[in-house]
Amino acid sequence: MSGRLTALFGLAGAMLAGSLGGAQAREIVPFQNGVAPGAIVISVTQRKLYLVNGDGTAIRYPVAVGKPGKQWFGTAAIDGKYVAPAWSPPAEVKRDNPRLPNLIAGGSPHNPMGAAAMTLQGGQYAIHGTNRPSSVGTYASYGCIRMYNQDVVDLYARVDVGTPVYMTH
Repeated sequence: MSGRLTALFGLAGAMLAGSLGGAQAREIVPFQNGVAPGAIVISVTQRKLYLVNGDGTAIRYPVAVGKPGKQWFGTAAIDGKYVAPAWSPPAEVKRDNPRLPNLIAGGSPHNPMGAAAMTLQGGQYAIHGTNRPSSVGTYASYGCIRMYNQDVVDLYARVDVGTPVYMTH
């Protein structure tokens, strides 16, 4: 196993041990959408992320999506992958929450990025874990996709930079 994956699983495992238990929210479901195997399809109305398997199934994960007025639709691609990333609030978030610090270190319990993040081209949005698992399944973000930490670790291991992401209604 590469050093990068070993570090990912070691760090993510340490972050998840005890606090989240062994529960998994993901499941394999029938999926026919016409997109290539390995692609990610996010349904905003369902608040679900699908990783297409290519055999008529997909792995379905529950997610939090953008609040009304903060949602986006279209196509992007993963352009970066990060384990326990630091977070700087975007200008819009900082404007709405001026007490937020300018930087929250990776691994901090106050860091909203959780165990891992995959940034999307354009630099504004990411698919990431969360320090607020109760928000998963809701309309909670400024456009990012939040996942349970154990699910973002699973997805991180399955996708590569360049993976297409389709945000649909």
